[in-house]
Amino acid sequence: MHPTGKAQMTDSGAIGVIAVTERGRTAAGRLQAAWPDRVRTSTENRAGEQLRSAFADCGAVVAFLAVGATVRALAPVLGDKHTDPPVVCVDEALQHAVAVLGGHHGGNALAVEVAGVLGCRPVVTTASDAASAAPLDSYGADLGLTVADTAPLAPAGAALLSGRPVRLEFDGDRAWPLPPLPPNASTATPRESAEALLRVSDRAAAPEAAPAVPTVVYRPPSLVVGVGSARGAAAEEVGALVDRTLAEAGLSARSVRALATVDAKADEEGILRAAAERGWPVRVLPASELAGVDVPNPSEVVRAEVGTPSVAEAAALRAAGEDGASAALVADKRKSENATAAVARLRPRGRLALVGLGPGARDLAAPRALAELHRASVVVGLDQYLDQVRDLLRPGTRVVASGLGQEEERARTAVAEAQAGAAVALIGSGDAGVYAMASPALDFAGADIDVVGVPGITAAVAAAHRLGAPLGHDHAYISLSDLHTPWEAIERRVRAAAEGDFTVCFYNPRSRRRDWQLPEALRLLAEHRPPHTPVGYVRNAARDDEHAAVTTLAAMLDGEVEAVDMYTVVLVGSSASRTVAGRFVTPRGYTWRG
Repeated sequence: MHPTGKAQMTDSGAIGVIAVTERGRTAAGRLQAAWPDRVRTSTENRAGEQLRSAFADCGAVVAFLAVGATVRALAPVLGDKHTDPPVVCVDEALQHAVAVLGGHHGGNALAVEVAGVLGCRPVVTTASDAASAAPLDSYGADLGLTVADTAPLAPAGAALLSGRPVRLEFDGDRAWPLPPLPPNASTATPRESAEALLRVSDRAAAPEAAPAVPTVVYRPPSLVVGVGSARGAAAEEVGALVDRTLAEAGLSARSVRALATVDAKADEEGILRAAAERGWPVRVLPASELAGVDVPNPSEVVRAEVGTPSVAEAAALRAAGEDGASAALVADKRKSENATAAVARLRPRGRLALVGLGPGARDLAAPRALAELHRASVVVGLDQYLDQVRDLLRPGTRVVASGLGQEEERARTAVAEAQAGAAVALIGSGDAGVYAMASPALDFAGADIDVVGVPGITAAVAAAHRLGAPLGHDHAYISLSDLHTPWEAIERRVRAAAEGDFTVCFYNPRSRRRDWQLPEALRLLAEHRPPHTPVGYVRNAARDDEHAAVTTLAAMLDGEVEAVDMYTVVLVGSSASRTVAGRFVTPRGYTWRG
């Protein structure tokens, strides 16, 4: 309800901003400028009334007020932490953005966002975030896991954060690809010694005594209910059959991800209303697809009517097994007078994130890349890259490090970990898809895992920006490493780039054992480029010991090539490239008009 007592529609995407002082109004204007489509600003002096109004009407609140004043004003309208909007307070000096309410439900993230705009520090006080541990009330939320409102989160969380033994349990033979938990939480913890239990299960609670320790049950979205019916079957009959089918199989309705049926029943009111009453989406499948699904209870009568020998069982299996997932029936077909129902369970797939860390500097790593590191339960990578990001990993994250030259082993290891059901991040520098780990990993990855790619800033891009704008027109990337590619193939590519008049970026240009390839490549380019062609090279781009230089093709061939090693990116201009005020520029080719 609105504070006036009238029903009010909430704009869940809006941020209500409350400011009553001149300094607060100025800062509110900065938020408005940064997020013009999100911010709803109130600068009236009736702070309490405006706070309560924003709390009722908006999806989040930012108050340029003291925490105490904000809490006292909102106390009468506070409801449930799962549904109340997050609230962030910013002090008058603009030094801190404090996540006051709804930390795990957007408040902590909003505090970080506000701090990023205003240049202050986010203050996060939720215990799990302070300890860099996964919060139990939103654990697995990105996978669709839900937790009962009555779950004993506080005592279970206290056991987890205090380092006491906690047992983790899953149904079946495959864990969901969940974020890591601290090392004291494990599937290996014996039940008899556990002081809390975290259970991921689609099984309905058995009628037994309450567990001896605090038990938090997470419901995964693992079940699909398949339904068929005669024309005009009542929603009450369909719903009752579905409920009975789940109950007899000992399954929880909270784990149902969808109700599935054949396209001939797409407009069947009884099926649609039964699903809507339970909050389930309806998945409609063509009879031709269902006809090819192997089921235990086919019916020729059904085939004659709708074109497939099974509706309920086939629809459940087909919908649960979409996108390459494997599925199995956990409740065979049950019948009522006018309807049939069956339930299939999907087998969760592991998750592989291909993460490029950028060229080296932390602030040039994509926020999404850092989030994937925070989410992964297993991180695989080159030892020196792992050393750069260990502080970003949550407690309990398993790290698999290997050395130079072991790319195939890293790729195979990461895929195997994902195939076993883990949430894996395979890391490298730059962008994972550019001379990095994405292609070898995807060579081994099948349809039995989910793959997420995270774009990263490449070494070429970082070096180019350091030098000027050498990649302003068409360009080519070429690796000069002949460890896995014959030099004859590399030479053909260099000649083609030279003849095509591309700006060329050389990766892996020169090492102690491979010292002739770069001079040879430069000589090939020199056959098609004037001696004054700009050449830039950057060693350790975007790192503390970065070194960059702009020179010429002639100078490189005259001995400056000795400054280049494997940590260097070399860019050679096209015939149109030039040096302007010491900067390497390849013109885009525009004709400017005054």
